[in-house]
Amino acid sequence: MRNSALQERRNRQILADIVRAYIETGEPVSSRVISKGFEETLSTATIRNVMADLEDAGFLYQPHTSAGRVPTAAAYRFFAQEIASQATISVVDREWIQREMGGATSAAEITERAGHVLAEVSNGLGIIVSPPLGKTVLEHARMWLLPDGRVVVVLISPGGNTRDKILRPSRLFTQGELDATAEFLNRHYSGWTLEAIRGDLLQKLATERERYEGMAQSALTLCDPAVLGDESALQVHVEGAAQIIGATEFVDQAQLRDLLAAIEEKHRLVTVLNACIETPEPVHVQIGIKEISEAGENLALISAAYTRNDLVQGSLGVLGPTRMHYERAMTAVAYVAQLFSEALSKP
Repeated sequence: MRNSALQERRNRQILADIVRAYIETGEPVSSRVISKGFEETLSTATIRNVMADLEDAGFLYQPHTSAGRVPTAAAYRFFAQEIASQATISVVDREWIQREMGGATSAAEITERAGHVLAEVSNGLGIIVSPPLGKTVLEHARMWLLPDGRVVVVLISPGGNTRDKILRPSRLFTQGELDATAEFLNRHYSGWTLEAIRGDLLQKLATERERYEGMAQSALTLCDPAVLGDESALQVHVEGAAQIIGATEFVDQAQLRDLLAAIEEKHRLVTVLNACIETPEPVHVQIGIKEISEAGENLALISAAYTRNDLVQGSLGVLGPTRMHYERAMTAVAYVAQLFSEALSKP
């Protein structure tokens, strides 16, 4: 029944017009509103019949007997996949995003500006998830010995991003050994991801153990993603939480508290956003995000992967109320991901 209701082009256009009208006003949409803007001359009775069919198919619901219709999650999903996915970014948005992101001079500043842009276009959250530790590209490593035998490992990525970790290795190192290990990594592995470094070191140990055993073992001990630990939950930049608080969809205070807790914890955001990397679509849309919180059924996620030198690094996107401007949000997410990738790939 659901698919048959959308077989006719007219029905699809009416549903799209209802979604657009509801996004604009937040009020149930009547047949009279649709007939005024419809490209064909249709009576309000004909449009009411189509709306009834769409309601039976699960795309609309009527909050009150005398009210117009409101889109369901299925209607938003149809709109995002069939209508908004065909949109192109407006000249105004393109120029605005270029201005916002163009002056950034560091990876941290690029991330902050991208988050601001994404929050602005969605009236929700702008989220950027940095790559998991194993995907981190090494530009320079530094290591220091602490008096109690612990070691501070600092990894610097292109653009000046740093990740640091205090380790307690299984054996004691001298500062000279740490300096030699860092110099070995910097000389041989600058520009490599930590995953790739680990794989190469393991291969060297397997094939040329006598030559590499001491240095490779030290490097593995101090620079292995598994040893350093996955800190992806901390590598999340979020903008726009205040806008979520003000959304009409979240009048239930218990649900709102749960949502804000999820935003604060961030690991739930990471899980959902990183799932988009596994999907084939350039821009991934998910309507209803129950993995985040009880309030998630009223949320929509629009996300895209970003790259560095054509290798996927992480993901970014917007998380906002289902009643959002999908065409603008989807085109903006795609464009921000493009600019973000270009900025990260600059030498």
